Amino acid sequence: TEANAEYVVEKVSGKDETKKHLADLGFVAGEKVKVTSARNGNIIVTVKGVKIAIGDDLAKRITVRG
Repeated sequence: TEANAEYVVEKVSGKDETKKHLADLGFVAGEKVKVTSARNGNIIVTVKGVKIAIGDDLAKRITVRG
């Protein structure tokens, strides 16, 4: 995951509650995400114009393509 790289969400995996939580944050298939920074196990991304910080555990549930 590189800073300032843009990706498109392909799918979100995990339990239903995890998928719903990520969908509520804007992580849905086809949505563009831009990585602002990734360090210390946290990733800051911009989704739908909003900056969001997520931990590695949630980030691993999001499959993206470059």
